Amino acid sequence: MERRSFLKNSAVAATALATGLGQLKAGPAPDSSVTAEKTERIGRPVRVVSIGFHPGHSLDEIAAWVDQAGAGGTDLVVLPETCRGQDGKNQESLSGPTITALSRLARKHRTYIVCPIDRRTATTRHNSAVLLDRRGEVACVYDKIYPVWNSECLQHPPIHPGEAVCVQQTDFGRLGFAICFDVNWPRIWERMSNHGAELVVWPSAYSAGRSLQSHAISYNYYIVSATWAPDCLVYDLDGEQLVHETNNRGEGLNITRVTLDLDRCIFHQDLNLPDKLARLLKDHGDEVIEEKWLPLEGWFILKAKRPGVSARELAQLYGLEELRHYINRSRCEIDKCRGWEFA
Repeated sequence: MERRSFLKNSAVAATALATGLGQLKAGPAPDSSVTAEKTERIGRPVRVVSIGFHPGHSLDEIAAWVDQAGAGGTDLVVLPETCRGQDGKNQESLSGPTITALSRLARKHRTYIVCPIDRRTATTRHNSAVLLDRRGEVACVYDKIYPVWNSECLQHPPIHPGEAVCVQQTDFGRLGFAICFDVNWPRIWERMSNHGAELVVWPSAYSAGRSLQSHAISYNYYIVSATWAPDCLVYDLDGEQLVHETNNRGEGLNITRVTLDLDRCIFHQDLNLPDKLARLLKDHGDEVIEEKWLPLEGWFILKAKRPGVSARELAQLYGLEELRHYINRSRCEIDKCRGWEFA
């Protein structure tokens, strides 16, 4: 990596951490029923539904699956890449039929929906993931940064590459986005980490497997996929595969439900063991548990044990530094030892 890019990425990380990610958009205030329900939960759980299928289904079919998922209770529904296809017949704007139909369902079920579409603007065409909030409004749009050059970029009109990583503040946590071929560029995934992503959704045409897993290992956020395969992969903060379901409804349909605790947090043993962790567990052993210990990596994961407790907040109170923060700070401090200057 060039020194200038290295410095820029380090500065982004330091700024994001120092400012509490103030550059991120604020999500809508949750409605009172959602807030009341969450107060009785342990940690900070988010209920996710991944719906996988190959393009070619009607909008009515897709809406029916989303409606069913929402009726079962969820915080986030994720659909696969360009869910209605990319053959030129379903190009649409943010006011088109897909977003209009799914906005009604987001509002009806008070859930977020990630709706990937073949998006047209007045001048360009994008492979986009549109996030609808609980009110059915467009919260953000992520445009695929790396379209497949020998197919998408050669279409007429071509798919225009996106220009920015997207991490959106929601009422359950910080949500990042990548699409299909983006899996091959680690810098996208690193920047999502630097911007505080806690959960990354990955609509795709294919499964990616270990390529996707490598990013969870390196950047320590949950990853959930929704693909044409159809399948769903879910990776933990340490890269452990939590779920892989394929065609679980038959006839080319996969619907996976998973609940992920965004309050769980991962640490390196450096500077945290033995004293800081020992004091935390001695004083709050009835509230927080060391859920995972990974001796080969030198990592451990903390989790709240009862409602009303945040493992992350208690860890901060006792001076424990999370793994991604430790790595970013170490990079900056080591570069100072090289004699590099930072603005």
